[in-house]
Amino acid sequence: MIRQTRTIAFYTLLEALRNRLMWLVALVALTGIGLSGFLAEIAITESRQIQIALLAAFLRFSAVFLLATFVVTSMVREFNDKGLELVLALPLPRAGYLLGKLAGFAALALVPALLFGLLTLFFTPPTQASLWTLSHIGELWIVAAFSLLCVLTLNQVMASLSAVMFFYLLARAITAIQLIGKDPLSESTLSQKVINFIIEAIATLLPRLDDFARTEWLVYHNGDWAALPPLLAQTAIYLALLTGAALFDLYRKNL
Repeated sequence: MIRQTRTIAFYTLLEALRNRLMWLVALVALTGIGLSGFLAEIAITESRQIQIALLAAFLRFSAVFLLATFVVTSMVREFNDKGLELVLALPLPRAGYLLGKLAGFAALALVPALLFGLLTLFFTPPTQASLWTLSHIGELWIVAAFSLLCVLTLNQVMASLSAVMFFYLLARAITAIQLIGKDPLSESTLSQKVINFIIEAIATLLPRLDDFARTEWLVYHNGDWAALPPLLAQTAIYLALLTGAALFDLYRKNL
Protein backbone atom coordinates (compact mmCIF):
# COMPACT_ATOMS: atom_id res chain seq x y z
CA MET A 1 0.00 0.00 0.00
CA ILE A 2 2.92 2.35 0.67
CA ARG A 3 4.07 2.29 -2.97
CA GLN A 4 0.54 2.95 -4.21
CA THR A 5 0.12 5.79 -1.71
CA ARG A 6 3.35 7.38 -2.92
CA THR A 7 2.14 7.11 -6.51
CA ILE A 8 -1.13 8.87 -5.70
CA ALA A 9 0.77 11.59 -3.84
CA PHE A 10 3.14 12.07 -6.80
CA TYR A 11 0.36 12.43 -9.36
CA THR A 12 -1.59 14.75 -7.07
CA LEU A 13 1.43 17.05 -6.90
CA LEU A 14 2.01 16.68 -10.65
CA GLU A 15 -1.59 17.70 -11.32
CA ALA A 16 -1.07 20.92 -9.38
CA LEU A 17 2.10 21.77 -11.29
CA ARG A 18 0.44 21.06 -14.64
CA ASN A 19 -2.47 23.32 -13.71
CA ARG A 20 -0.04 26.26 -13.62
CA LEU A 21 -0.45 26.70 -9.89
CA MET A 22 3.17 27.84 -9.72
CA TRP A 23 2.29 30.77 -11.97
CA LEU A 24 -0.44 31.80 -9.54
CA VAL A 25 1.94 31.51 -6.59
CA ALA A 26 4.51 33.67 -8.40
CA LEU A 27 1.81 36.21 -9.31
CA VAL A 28 0.70 36.38 -5.68
CA ALA A 29 4.29 36.96 -4.56
CA LEU A 30 4.79 39.80 -7.03
CA THR A 31 1.42 41.34 -6.13
CA GLY A 32 2.25 41.19 -2.43
CA ILE A 33 5.60 42.89 -2.94
CA GLY A 34 4.08 45.62 -5.10
CA LEU A 35 1.10 46.26 -2.83
CA SER A 36 3.12 46.33 0.38
CA GLY A 37 5.75 48.56 -1.22
CA PHE A 38 3.09 51.01 -2.40
CA LEU A 39 1.43 51.21 1.01
CA ALA A 40 4.81 51.60 2.69
CA GLU A 41 5.57 54.60 0.48
CA ILE A 42 2.43 56.43 1.54
CA ALA A 43 2.86 55.59 5.24
CA ILE A 44 3.97 58.50 7.39
CA THR A 45 5.89 56.51 10.04
CA GLU A 46 7.24 52.98 10.43
CA SER A 47 6.99 52.35 6.70
CA ARG A 48 9.35 49.37 6.90
CA GLN A 49 7.29 47.67 9.61
CA ILE A 50 4.05 48.36 7.74
CA GLN A 51 5.48 46.86 4.56
CA ILE A 52 6.57 43.65 6.32
CA ALA A 53 3.29 43.28 8.21
CA LEU A 54 1.14 43.76 5.11
CA LEU A 55 3.32 41.49 3.00
CA ALA A 56 3.25 38.70 5.59
CA ALA A 57 -0.52 38.89 6.07
CA PHE A 58 -1.18 38.97 2.33
CA LEU A 59 1.14 36.04 1.58
CA ARG A 60 -0.20 33.94 4.43
CA PHE A 61 -3.85 34.33 3.47
CA SER A 62 -3.12 33.91 -0.24
CA ALA A 63 -1.29 30.63 0.40
CA VAL A 64 -4.21 29.34 2.47
CA PHE A 65 -6.76 30.36 -0.18
CA LEU A 66 -4.81 28.90 -3.10
CA LEU A 67 -4.20 25.60 -1.32
CA ALA A 68 -7.80 25.23 -0.14
CA THR A 69 -9.13 26.10 -3.60
CA PHE A 70 -6.92 23.54 -5.30
CA VAL A 71 -7.78 20.78 -2.82
CA VAL A 72 -11.52 21.39 -3.14
CA THR A 73 -11.68 21.83 -6.92
CA SER A 74 -9.32 18.91 -7.56
CA MET A 75 -11.35 16.51 -5.44
CA VAL A 76 -14.71 17.68 -6.80
CA ARG A 77 -13.45 17.30 -10.38
CA GLU A 78 -12.27 13.80 -9.54
CA PHE A 79 -15.69 12.96 -8.12
CA ASN A 80 -17.45 14.29 -11.21
CA ASP A 81 -15.12 12.44 -13.60
CA LYS A 82 -15.66 9.20 -11.66
CA GLY A 83 -11.92 9.05 -11.02
CA LEU A 84 -12.44 8.04 -7.41
CA GLU A 85 -14.55 5.02 -8.40
CA LEU A 86 -11.91 4.00 -10.94
CA VAL A 87 -9.06 4.21 -8.42
CA LEU A 88 -10.95 2.35 -5.71
CA ALA A 89 -11.87 -0.38 -8.20
CA LEU A 90 -8.19 -1.32 -8.08
CA PRO A 91 -6.77 -3.42 -5.22
CA LEU A 92 -6.16 -0.31 -3.12
CA PRO A 93 -7.72 0.35 0.30
CA ARG A 94 -9.55 3.59 0.76
CA ALA A 95 -7.09 4.59 3.48
CA GLY A 96 -4.24 4.33 0.98
CA TYR A 97 -6.07 6.57 -1.47
CA LEU A 98 -6.87 9.23 1.13
CA LEU A 99 -3.39 9.21 2.68
CA GLY A 100 -1.88 9.51 -0.78
CA LYS A 101 -4.06 12.50 -1.57
CA LEU A 102 -3.23 14.12 1.76
CA ALA A 103 0.49 13.51 1.26
CA GLY A 104 0.30 15.11 -2.19
CA PHE A 105 -1.51 18.14 -0.84
CA ALA A 106 1.00 18.39 2.03
CA ALA A 107 3.88 18.36 -0.47
CA LEU A 108 2.09 21.01 -2.52
CA ALA A 109 1.78 23.22 0.58
CA LEU A 110 5.57 23.37 0.76
CA VAL A 111 5.74 25.27 -2.54
CA PRO A 112 4.03 28.54 -1.50
CA ALA A 113 5.28 28.29 2.10
CA LEU A 114 8.94 28.01 1.10
CA LEU A 115 8.68 30.60 -1.68
CA PHE A 116 6.92 33.13 0.53
CA GLY A 117 9.35 32.34 3.35
CA LEU A 118 12.25 33.19 1.03
CA LEU A 119 10.63 36.55 0.30
CA THR A 120 10.59 37.43 3.99
CA LEU A 121 14.37 36.98 4.10
CA PHE A 122 14.70 40.35 2.35
CA PHE A 123 13.06 42.08 5.32
CA THR A 124 13.88 40.06 8.43
CA PRO A 125 16.70 37.92 9.94
CA PRO A 126 16.95 34.29 8.74
CA THR A 127 16.02 32.85 12.14
CA GLN A 128 12.74 34.77 12.24
CA ALA A 129 11.96 33.97 8.61
CA SER A 130 12.65 30.27 9.23
CA LEU A 131 10.40 30.19 12.29
CA TRP A 132 7.62 31.94 10.37
CA THR A 133 7.98 29.56 7.40
CA LEU A 134 7.99 26.34 9.45
CA SER A 135 4.93 27.37 11.43
CA HIS A 136 3.21 28.45 8.21
CA ILE A 137 3.78 24.97 6.78
CA GLY A 138 1.99 23.48 9.79
CA GLU A 139 -0.87 25.92 9.29
CA LEU A 140 -1.20 24.96 5.63
CA TRP A 141 -1.18 21.25 6.46
CA ILE A 142 -4.08 21.72 8.86
CA VAL A 143 -5.99 23.69 6.21
CA ALA A 144 -5.30 20.99 3.59
CA ALA A 145 -6.59 18.25 5.89
CA PHE A 146 -9.71 20.23 6.77
CA SER A 147 -10.33 21.02 3.09
CA LEU A 148 -10.14 17.32 2.27
CA LEU A 149 -12.61 16.53 5.05
CA CYS A 150 -15.03 19.23 3.86
CA VAL A 151 -15.01 18.13 0.24
CA LEU A 152 -15.59 14.50 1.21
CA THR A 153 -18.52 15.55 3.38
CA LEU A 154 -20.14 18.31 1.30
CA ASN A 155 -19.12 17.29 -2.25
CA GLN A 156 -19.59 20.85 -3.55
CA VAL A 157 -17.03 23.51 -4.37
CA MET A 158 -18.74 26.59 -2.91
CA ALA A 159 -19.97 24.90 0.26
CA SER A 160 -16.61 23.24 0.93
CA LEU A 161 -14.55 26.35 0.22
CA SER A 162 -16.85 28.52 2.33
CA ALA A 163 -16.55 26.07 5.23
CA VAL A 164 -12.76 26.07 4.98
CA MET A 165 -12.51 29.86 4.91
CA PHE A 166 -14.91 30.17 7.84
CA PHE A 167 -12.88 27.61 9.79
CA TYR A 168 -9.61 29.39 9.03
CA LEU A 169 -10.80 32.89 9.87
CA LEU A 170 -12.53 31.73 13.05
CA ALA A 171 -9.45 29.78 14.18
CA ARG A 172 -7.27 32.85 13.69
CA ALA A 173 -9.72 35.21 15.42
CA ILE A 174 -10.92 33.03 18.29
CA THR A 175 -8.42 34.43 20.80
CA ALA A 176 -9.55 38.00 20.07
CA ILE A 177 -13.19 36.89 20.39
CA GLN A 178 -12.40 35.35 23.77
CA LEU A 179 -10.79 38.57 24.98
CA ILE A 180 -13.81 40.60 23.88
CA GLY A 181 -16.14 38.19 25.70
CA LYS A 182 -14.11 38.54 28.91
CA ASP A 183 -14.32 42.34 28.96
CA PRO A 184 -14.40 43.24 32.69
CA LEU A 185 -16.34 46.43 31.96
CA SER A 186 -19.31 44.57 30.46
CA GLU A 187 -22.19 43.31 32.60
CA SER A 188 -22.09 39.58 33.39
CA THR A 189 -25.67 38.61 32.54
CA LEU A 190 -26.98 35.09 32.00
CA SER A 191 -26.96 35.52 28.23
CA GLN A 192 -23.39 36.81 28.39
CA LYS A 193 -22.34 33.76 30.40
CA VAL A 194 -23.99 31.44 27.88
CA ILE A 195 -22.23 33.21 25.00
CA ASN A 196 -18.88 33.01 26.80
CA PHE A 197 -19.42 29.31 27.44
CA ILE A 198 -20.14 28.70 23.75
CA ILE A 199 -17.07 30.71 22.74
CA GLU A 200 -14.87 28.74 25.15
CA ALA A 201 -16.27 25.45 23.83
CA ILE A 202 -15.54 26.47 20.24
CA ALA A 203 -12.04 27.66 21.19
CA THR A 204 -11.34 24.28 22.80
CA LEU A 205 -12.15 22.47 19.56
CA LEU A 206 -10.35 24.81 17.17
CA PRO A 207 -6.61 24.93 16.52
CA ARG A 208 -4.96 28.16 17.61
CA LEU A 209 -3.97 29.28 14.15
CA ASP A 210 -3.25 32.78 15.46
CA ASP A 211 -0.12 31.29 17.06
CA PHE A 212 1.12 30.10 13.65
CA ALA A 213 3.14 32.36 11.33
CA ARG A 214 2.85 35.39 13.59
CA THR A 215 3.51 38.67 11.84
CA GLU A 216 5.19 40.16 14.91
CA TRP A 217 8.07 37.71 14.48
CA LEU A 218 8.93 39.38 11.19
CA VAL A 219 8.24 42.93 12.34
CA TYR A 220 9.80 42.99 15.83
CA HIS A 221 12.11 39.94 15.57
CA ASN A 222 10.82 38.56 18.86
CA GLY A 223 10.19 34.99 17.72
CA ASP A 224 11.49 32.24 19.98
CA TRP A 225 12.25 28.72 18.79
CA ALA A 226 10.64 27.44 22.00
CA ALA A 227 7.29 28.34 20.41
CA LEU A 228 7.80 25.84 17.58
CA PRO A 229 7.40 22.47 19.43
CA PRO A 230 3.86 23.30 20.70
CA LEU A 231 2.90 24.33 17.16
CA LEU A 232 4.27 21.08 15.72
CA ALA A 233 2.39 19.10 18.37
CA GLN A 234 -0.79 20.99 17.57
CA THR A 235 -0.29 20.28 13.87
CA ALA A 236 0.20 16.56 14.49
CA ILE A 237 -2.88 16.32 16.71
CA TYR A 238 -5.22 18.09 14.29
CA LEU A 239 -3.83 16.23 11.30
CA ALA A 240 -4.58 12.95 13.07
CA LEU A 241 -8.09 14.06 14.06
CA LEU A 242 -9.01 15.47 10.66
CA THR A 243 -7.56 12.49 8.80
CA GLY A 244 -9.46 10.11 11.04
CA ALA A 245 -12.70 11.99 10.41
CA ALA A 246 -12.06 12.00 6.65
CA LEU A 247 -11.36 8.25 6.69
CA PHE A 248 -14.58 7.61 8.58
CA ASP A 249 -16.55 9.65 6.05
CA LEU A 250 -14.85 7.96 3.08
CA TYR A 251 -15.44 4.43 4.37
CA ARG A 252 -19.12 5.03 5.02
CA LYS A 253 -19.73 6.19 1.43
CA ASN A 254 -21.31 3.77 -1.02
CA LEU A 255 -19.31 4.17 -4.21
